[in-house]
Amino acid sequence: MKSYLNKKVPALNLQEMLIVLVIIGILLLIALPNLMPLIAKTQAIEAQTQLKAIYNAQTTYRYMYAKYSPEMTALDYEAPRTVNENGNANYSYELLEATNASFKARATAITDFDGDGVFNVWEIDENGNPKQIVKD
Repeated sequence: MKSYLNKKVPALNLQEMLIVLVIIGILLLIALPNLMPLIAKTQAIEAQTQLKAIYNAQTTYRYMYAKYSPEMTALDYEAPRTVNENGNANYSYELLEATNASFKARATAITDFDGDGVFNVWEIDENGNPKQIVKD
């Protein structure tokens, strides 16, 4: 039984492990600027999806009451909690205007995705097509 205890197992030592971590870190620093547009694009999908949900809620409201709702609370829609509220959403949502025949809702980014000081803004209207108003 003692022969199992004395058997050496091939492994990396601490220096080799640190070299591997440094190489991975350098590769990440090189790749990160190229990945920033993809990160911003995936964040924009969140805004488009939530604006479509608002559009669907407004359409349902219009079928029921023959007008669009000027209040977000009247819709069967609950906006996700933002990262400022310990949630996951990167956008805040609001209704800009609502009449009998039209409405406009806006999603405004609460975080600057690429660090340039410009916050992404999306809008949707009664036609149901999200439009990017301010590009981040």
